[in-house]
Parts: sequence; C-alpha cells; structure tokens
Amino acid sequence: MSLSYEIPGPAAARVGHGHAALHLARAASLAPSPHNCQPWLFAEEGRDHGFEVYLHGGRRMILTDPGGREAVIACGAALFNVRMAVRQLGFQPAVELLPTGNSSHLAHVAYAAHAPATPEETVMAGAMPHRHTHRGPFGPDPVPDTLLDELHEHVRAEGAELLVIDEPEKLRLLADLVRTAEDLHRADPRHAAEIRRLVGPEGVPVEACRHHSDTVLLAGRDYLGLAPYWVRPGRRWTGRTGTVAVLSTPGDSRTDWLRSARPSNGSSCTRPPTTSRRPSTPSPSNCPYCGLSCARTSSAAGSRRWSCASAVRPAPRAPSVGRPPRC
Repeated sequence: MSLSYEIPGPAAARVGHGHAALHLARAASLAPSPHNCQPWLFAEEGRDHGFEVYLHGGRRMILTDPGGREAVIACGAALFNVRMAVRQLGFQPAVELLPTGNSSHLAHVAYAAHAPATPEETVMAGAMPHRHTHRGPFGPDPVPDTLLDELHEHVRAEGAELLVIDEPEKLRLLADLVRTAEDLHRADPRHAAEIRRLVGPEGVPVEACRHHSDTVLLAGRDYLGLAPYWVRPGRRWTGRTGTVAVLSTPGDSRTDWLRSARPSNGSSCTRPPTTSRRPSTPSPSNCPYCGLSCARTSSAAGSRRWSCASAVRPAPRAPSVGRPPRC
C-alpha cells in the first residue's frame, strides 16, 4: 500500500475510520524519539484490517541523524507500542518488517489469533502513557540486580543484547567517546541551531534542559546553548550517572535498527507507573485537524482518508511521489 497518493472519488466519502487504528496510533505516538521529533507516520488498511508504520523523512534531524538511523530506531519503538496495543485488544500481532521495496515503509502489523493479554503485557501497556525521557542526573540509589536481570531477558527475547558497563576503565573510555562527540556537535553552529529548534512545547520541555550538561560522567546534550557560559565542573557526579548499559544487535541493518528499539522501549515500560519522576510530555499533534494522534484509512476501492478523533476528512494531496505526505 502506498501513502503517496490520494485517490479521489465518491468512495472516499463512504470510508469509515477504525477505532482500533486510533488506539494503535495513540499508543505508538507515546514512544521515545530523538529530541521528541517523532519521525513516524501511521496508516490503516481500512476497517481495522491492518496497521502500517512509515518513516517520515520530513521530521528527521538532518545534521544530528544524517543516515536516518536514530529515526528508524524511534519508529521501532513506536512499533513495539503498537504490538502492546494489539495485545490490549486481545489479539496476537503479526508483524512483517520492511514489507515492500519502499525504504520508508518499515512495518505492517496485522491481527492474528485471539489471545488475552498476559498480566505482564497488561502492566507494560498501562505503563506506556507514563514513560518519559529523563534528561539530567539520576538518584544515587543503585538499580537492583533483579531489575537488570529482567531487562536482560526482555532484550534477549527481541534478539538483541544488553551490556552493562560497570568496569571503571570501560566507563572512562565510553565517557571519552561521548565527550568527544558532544564537543564536536557543540562546535558546529548548524548542529547547535538544529538542537535548539527542538526545545519548546512540541519538543523537548524547557524545564528538562536546565541541568548542567557536564555534571555527570557522560556528557549530556546542550539543548539551550548554555555550555559556553557555564564553568565546566572540575569534578563529575559519577554516582549520579546511573547504571550505564549499551544495547547492541547482531548487525547494523535497517532490520537491526528496528529490533534494537523494541527491547529498549519495552524495557522502559516494565517499571510500574509510580516510578516516573514527572508526567510524560504530551506528544505534538500528528493530525492537521485535531490535537490527537492520527491514522490513515483506505478502502478496497483505494480511497485514502485521515482518521482522527474529531472527524474523518479527506487526506491532503501528497507533495511528491514516493514520499508519505506531511501530517
């Protein structure tokens, strides 16, 4: 199915929007993404027969993510949320990665056999609205080994590996690599401007950017461009860095990128909602007509429409062939 065309005709007025698609789209929009850029587009086959996940190239950060790797990983996290939302509806998700030759078409999700969600899946689905990205120092309390073991199991189930970096020498090496990369980004005015543009009501919250980015072992993002005006602390809060872990995959293909995101997002949803430090930031609207997440529907006749909570309206015509329209 292509999202590049709006097919007009009288059938467009008869297309209904699926309530399940709205449920899946809302869940998917809660996934983490680089600086909350939300580089995804969701579509529905029509009448709740299936759900599509696309990469929205117009939302990718060109300088921060020139190869699109981080954007695809974010879409993989959204795909994980879709799977959990399908389980909430009482079905097994049937997922096909990269189903077509279109590099932006990342996944197709269908409804397979009926099966009630397990208690663990119910907890994970309920935690999704409470997930958020913490930017700043962590508390001094260590992460329990039981939780780390649980995270390892979730990651292995998705075909990836979680490596906890706890040896001082390896931590110093990793910190040096992060420091070098962050210094290069800060020295590039174009990159710094790209980061600053993503701070605000529809991006990274301003209050999340007020921590000194160099107070912990791993250098943080300088979202507001304040690092040159702050005195770099001579001593890092190593104890406030938190537990450092690296998520790895067997390869570095598009499929691996999608795979790496699924366990990382699933792991972040395993804690009860009461562990959140602050409420999750509402996602910016993906729909031109309402303030909620959107999906697109199509009928057997090939018509395309936006599916949103306030109304179902014809989709705007795509700006170019071969690329999903901006939503």
